Amino acid sequence: MAKQPTQARVRRRERKNITSGVAHVNASFNNTMITITDAQGNAISWSSAGAMGFKGSRKSTPYAAQVAAEDAGKKAAEHGMKTLEIEVSGPGSGRESALRALQAVGFAVTSIRDVTPIPHNGCRPPKRRRV
Repeated sequence: MAKQPTQARVRRRERKNITSGVAHVNASFNNTMITITDAQGNAISWSSAGAMGFKGSRKSTPYAAQVAAEDAGKKAAEHGMKTLEIEVSGPGSGRESALRALQAVGFAVTSIRDVTPIPHNGCRPPKRRRV
């Protein structure tokens, strides 16, 4: 007996009504990832430079971080988010442009914190590049 073709289930994004949240900006050397969560840390929206279609070294550019931050911000604004605390982590070049993009979307930014982990003489860092 032939199997009936099942319809693909499309999971609808449920509209939450959250007014304030936290934007976690992770700017690494290779990519920039933005996750917007509520106060408890549950993800509301996320985006990254790679998810926006940038490949290779273009992912690490400030413009790619700006596009990713705008995308994550618009998704969060659909849920009714108005105010944001921003936590920036990592040494990447997309830090400042992601902040400016989140402010340009129309969020009221209450605080900006740098939560980059600092080693107390932990792992040995990679060797210096000789180009």
